[in-house]
Amino acid sequence: MENINQRKLDHINIVSEGGAIDRRQYYFDRIHLTHRALPGLNLSQIDPSTKFMGKDLSFPLVISSMTGGIDSELIQINRNLAKAAEAEGVALAVGSQRVLFSDAMARDSFDLRGYAPTALLFGNLGAVQLNYEMGFADCEAAIKILDADALYLHLNPLQEAVQPEGDTDFSGLRSKIAVIVQTLKKPVIIKEVGAGISPEDVEHLLAAGVKYIDISGCGGTSWSMVESRRSDDPELGELFADWGIPTPLALRMMKPYQHEVTMISSGGVRSGIDMAKSMILGASLCGMARPFLNPARESVDAVRTVIRRVKREFTTAMFLLGTERIDDIKGNEGLILNEDWN
Repeated sequence: MENINQRKLDHINIVSEGGAIDRRQYYFDRIHLTHRALPGLNLSQIDPSTKFMGKDLSFPLVISSMTGGIDSELIQINRNLAKAAEAEGVALAVGSQRVLFSDAMARDSFDLRGYAPTALLFGNLGAVQLNYEMGFADCEAAIKILDADALYLHLNPLQEAVQPEGDTDFSGLRSKIAVIVQTLKKPVIIKEVGAGISPEDVEHLLAAGVKYIDISGCGGTSWSMVESRRSDDPELGELFADWGIPTPLALRMMKPYQHEVTMISSGGVRSGIDMAKSMILGASLCGMARPFLNPARESVDAVRTVIRRVKREFTTAMFLLGTERIDDIKGNEGLILNEDWN
């Protein structure tokens, strides 16, 4: 248990430092949108609100998974995020809840419904743990403690391969994911953690009954680099720092499946403009994590300030595209002027 909690603290401290662990590729900057000098709208008319899993959101943002554990700072971070998500009408995904199964004291960092009574909340467990004695009862418990609306099962083969204490048996996971998807009463969202999901992966996930996928492509925080900072042999993590599918390209590759699966865009999403581009490429929700980490270490108000800034950026982008509502922007690739991937 101590090792898991210390790893979570290590992750928070390394990511907070920023710098070298952020790949800073800005892949979304390669997509240029069509500016409307005569948008034909009043900015005050723009309505960025949406629904996801039946719940109202002020705009399509999920604060992506970060942390959770027995340390008082980890508990406070999650509470600050939950209170801010509730106040600003956005979704929140917690960090891996695996620590719950080693120490019941970690419950406090995931017992968040009282702080976010109406917010859209996502639980989170590592899918690979289905090969390491985790089962349906654990998934059910993770949802119950959070009173979650859905459960993330994250896929992180690169991180586990580089992590000093990584769990690397990813064999046979499709059938085990299928059991969870078919048995759990709440929706299951499959999420990568910064390397993207390929069409081949989607085919396997669709066969398992998955209906929600968080792309989480490369371009933002490199968990390979994060783990390299924790390793006595950092060369492997550094070598694979930029491994993966850039998020915009991963979204583009998902186009044939847009009528079969609901997509969340995360990984290098840094602004409301990146969110707008993600929605145009077919996403229904956009995830950001690192921009909220240091504010969450500070206060609820600091997190709310960042959410409001991103919402204003997203609303302004909608206005400048001449789009009034989410339905006008989602999947509307006619809004793309050109793309530069050379």
